[in-house]
Amino acid sequence: MIEGKMIQIDVNTKLCAVIGHPVRHSLSPTIHNAGFQSLGLNFVYLAFDITDVESCLRGMRAMDNFRGISVTIPHKEAVIPFLDEIDPVAQKIGSVNTITHEGDKLIGTITDGTGTLNAFKRAGVNLNNKKILFLGAGGAVRAVAFTFAEKIQPEQITILGRTPSRLERLIDDLKRAYPQIKFQEGYLHENFDEHVISHEIIIQGTPAGMTGHSEEKIRFPYDVLTSQHTILDMIYRPLYTELLLKAQSKGCKIITGIEMLLGQAVLQFELWTGHSAPFDIMRKSVEKVLK
Repeated sequence: MIEGKMIQIDVNTKLCAVIGHPVRHSLSPTIHNAGFQSLGLNFVYLAFDITDVESCLRGMRAMDNFRGISVTIPHKEAVIPFLDEIDPVAQKIGSVNTITHEGDKLIGTITDGTGTLNAFKRAGVNLNNKKILFLGAGGAVRAVAFTFAEKIQPEQITILGRTPSRLERLIDDLKRAYPQIKFQEGYLHENFDEHVISHEIIIQGTPAGMTGHSEEKIRFPYDVLTSQHTILDMIYRPLYTELLLKAQSKGCKIITGIEMLLGQAVLQFELWTGHSAPFDIMRKSVEKVLK
């Protein structure tokens, strides 16, 4: 939390929360509560470790003051049957990370992709007509790849994965939804130097390099990186991964995972409150925790 006047909890306080299993390491309460406090909004954000999704959302529906939920692993797909409306892009992706309580309806959307797109915009990187390479084929990559296909005009999107069934399903779903875009697939256990050389934008979406995941390794071809590359690593613990540090030493533009995390949180904040998010204050709150 930032310094300042504490919010007075009362009968009018709006509740927002993150649900998942587990959620103990979530930075979302820090980010959102800093924003609420900065603007003097009568909102509070909590974290709930939930296994019974249906009962949780039934409770949300019953409480008028329960304004919004951030949904994290493993519930992004499980919440869908209990929602009244779902954003068209979230429907295509097949997952939801944001629920908003509007009147008697629970409305689902996904902010991961747009938050990531905005991170590139803040860095001054235009993604139109670029070749974009994703490392990994998990849920976060799926959300971002679909959103990029929906909202920009990339020259090509290439996804390198480790699990054939997951990779093939993702590529097939993207081709079916966006036949006008060129998609390519490959595998992370193979030599992927040529993919790195031929793509200007690289988005790392595997656990490799994450604190506590030392067993996860990718043999990344650092020698072929140049100043023409922009690299975003979705990991934010540590803030500067080995990939980002080595890429920076090669003259690449780098974007940390915090930019993606903040980007999606800002969209949630504005959706729930109707106010412009105090981005710099929210950033400082999470940087303080990570340091």
